[in-house]
Parts: sequence; structure tokens; C-alpha cells
Amino acid sequence: MKKKDKTNVMRVLDSKKITYTEHYYGDTDAISGMEVIEALGQEPDRAYKTLVTTGKTGTHYVFMVPVAEELDLKKAAKAVGEKSIEMLKSKELLGLTGYIHGGCSPIGMKKLFKTMIQNGADQHDTIMFSGGKIGFQVELAFEDLKKVVPVEMADICK
Repeated sequence: MKKKDKTNVMRVLDSKKITYTEHYYGDTDAISGMEVIEALGQEPDRAYKTLVTTGKTGTHYVFMVPVAEELDLKKAAKAVGEKSIEMLKSKELLGLTGYIHGGCSPIGMKKLFKTMIQNGADQHDTIMFSGGKIGFQVELAFEDLKKVVPVEMADICK
């Protein structure tokens, strides 16, 4: 895949006429959020990873946390009103969301899941997250993300 290619995330943003910046890092071996941000020369506190979980009730949730942070499962469960949650198994990710590990984005999933983001996301002019494929990140205003995904803020990090 080349930089000029559009991902599903970019097509969704284009269809809603939302301004974004695409970042391509496909010429590196970067996989983890921190490696990706280092490859792009960006600030880690504005860059988010997308994590998919399953609650005790069987409901799935999406959490967006800064790449340098870790999701606190207890805080996350409390934020969505579950007794407990656990990370979705990697092998189940593609079938549920349409995305693979390392390329999961909150935008363009097969279904719309309740999505939570770490408090403070609205303090940045723009935030970054996966563009829906390994090698791509998108950057846009938090308010614009809310136009596509009904995301709520909560304290969900360790």
C-alpha cells in the first residue's frame, strides 16, 4: 500500500467532509504506538491507541488511550457501567471490527461500539490515531472525531 491510497477511515472522513491530516509511516518496522509516534516525530500525549474490550455482560467497548499510557481495566469497566471488562483476543478483532491488531481505528468499524477516550483529549488542537491500516495515522480535531463516533471522555488510564 502506498501513501496515496485511501483507507476506509479516510473515506469515512471524506464522506462527512471532515478535515484531517494523514500520516504515513509504512517505510518503518514500527508496530507499537510509541514506535509509530517516534517514526512520525510526533508528541505521544496527542497520539491515541484504540483498544477493544468485552464486558462481563458480553457487550463490546472501545477505549482510546494515549500511546504512552495503559488502560486501567477497573476504571474502564466503571466508566461503561460494567462489573469487569477484559481485552478482546487478537484473533477475534478482525471479525468483530474489520481491523487487525496495529491497524484498529475507532472510525469505520463494522459496528458502532460505545467509545471512551482518556480525559484531556479535548485539550489538544488535534489528536492522532490509527488510520485503519498499519502504516497510516490520521490527525484531526477531537470535536471532529465526535462528529463521526459518539466518544465520551473518562479517566480510564492507570
